[in-house]
Amino acid sequence: MKKKVKEEKESKKKASAKEPPKTKSKIQEYIEAILIAILIAAVIRTFVVQAYKIPSRSMVPTLLVGDHLLVNKFIYGVKIPVIRKTILPITDPKRGDIIVFIYPEDRSKDYIKRVIGVAGDKIEIRNKKIYINDQRYEDAYGIYSDPQILQDNVRDNFGPVTVPADSLFVMGDNRDESADSRYWGFVSLPDVEGKALIIYWSWNSDDFSLRWKRLGHLLH
Repeated sequence: MKKKVKEEKESKKKASAKEPPKTKSKIQEYIEAILIAILIAAVIRTFVVQAYKIPSRSMVPTLLVGDHLLVNKFIYGVKIPVIRKTILPITDPKRGDIIVFIYPEDRSKDYIKRVIGVAGDKIEIRNKKIYINDQRYEDAYGIYSDPQILQDNVRDNFGPVTVPADSLFVMGDNRDESADSRYWGFVSLPDVEGKALIIYWSWNSDDFSLRWKRLGHLLH
């Protein structure tokens, strides 16, 4: 009898050893896949590329209200969120770059403008004409919607000022309708979010139409 019981126990052990390991349930697999996707998306959004929407006319005609664009966050270096410290420097913004940055007067907002001056540049505006280091700036992207020149207004006559270290002087391409460095000062380099890359969607809310020709347009 004892021998029979022993044989039954050994038989159960062998059967147990042959059982396949338990597989994850479908729900567990879905949850893990979703969490991994969220993590990857968060990393990409924080360090690589992020989507933005244009809400104002300050960059017309380069950017229109309703344009949706992707911004390259990696090109100016990897920054630690919140403290804005660059841990992997790559390059700094250059004159002519379209950048997204934290608005100095309200850090909950992001602004988009074009870089006009970098650290050490002397900036002056005389009767709507821009001078950098006493040389006339070839303003290839700027437009002026108001023909009159305001003599005692920083919009049309500004400076001279010198851009401090680790700072930028920025302006909207729509020069007469842009609140920019002429009004609120310089942009700190650590506050630069990235460089505008491409328009991936553009919607005209005035006539509820898609601007097909702007889709895929590379920004420069």
